Formats: sequence, C-alpha cells, structure tokens
Amino acid sequence: MAKSNRVRIVGGAWRSRLLPFPEVPGLRPTPDRVRETLFNWLGQMMDGKTCLDLFSGSGALGFEAASRGAKQVVMVERDAKVACSLRDNTATLHAENCELVVADALKFLDQETRRFDVIFVDPPYDFHLLPRVLPLLLDRLTEDGMVYTECDTTLEIEPEWQVWRSGKAGQVHYYLLRKAS
Repeated sequence: MAKSNRVRIVGGAWRSRLLPFPEVPGLRPTPDRVRETLFNWLGQMMDGKTCLDLFSGSGALGFEAASRGAKQVVMVERDAKVACSLRDNTATLHAENCELVVADALKFLDQETRRFDVIFVDPPYDFHLLPRVLPLLLDRLTEDGMVYTECDTTLEIEPEWQVWRSGKAGQVHYYLLRKAS
C-alpha cells in the first residue's frame, strides 16, 4: 500500500489512528473535514447506534462511527482486496462492534432485513448508483434513522426524502437525509 493511502480517525476512542487502505481506482475516503462536519451533525458520540456502511471502501465512515461508540457497524464491500484491508484494520483496532460483509451493496440490500439508525452511502461516482440505492434504504432505516451520502453533483432529491443538512467541499456534495414526513 502506498504511504499516502491512509485515513485518519478524527474522533472517539481511536482518534488520530491512521489506517492503511489499498490503491484501487475510484476509492476516495471521505475527507477529515467532511467527516468532522458529519459527526457534528449526528452528534459527536454514536452510543448505542446501529450503522450500515455501504460501499465501505477505506472504512473511514464505518470506523469513525465505531470509534465514537456505535453499538454495531456493518461494513459492506465487494472488492476482495479492499475487504481484506477492512478485515485487517478491524483486527488491528480490535473492533468487535464491526461486521464485514463481502458482497455487492445492491444484492446485500435486497436480502438484508435489519434496520439501521445511520446508513452511510458513498458509492463510486462513475457508476451513478445513488438513484438505485436510495429507494432501497427506506425500509432499512429505523423510524428516526438518517442517511449520509456523497456525490460529485447536486443530488436530485426524491419526494420520499428530506434533506436535513447539506454541504460542499471542493467537488464533493454531501447530504444528511431523513425520510420525508
């Protein structure tokens, strides 16, 4: 792994830990500044929350939630090389609250029955997966659950969703969504 392929945990029990991730085309961890903003929106601590990290990649969002006390973080990643890195980082951190699922995110959602308090969705931009993924998340959220997502363009919000918070950093647009009332 290249020396620069490291992500830093911003807060919680593992604050400042650097975690390596492999060089894989399209893999781009959520920047520190954006993660700090996201967890300010969510509340600094994730005590008791269940989280789903779809398209887990570097694991930046899932490990950040686990570091901040999430009860359970399910990380879904289909790339075997990336999943191996996630498995190694989970072991290094002794992250017993993290579960790794090596699977395609859409197939996982089709079969999964659990509900989550927070779902992180940061798919590869080139595949334009958000329009397909977001409708599948409605039944995977708890009543007050939230979805965090990133994309490289302004997100077209469907009527089933409400933007609770949003921001932009460089070319990245990021959103915290709730089910519409």
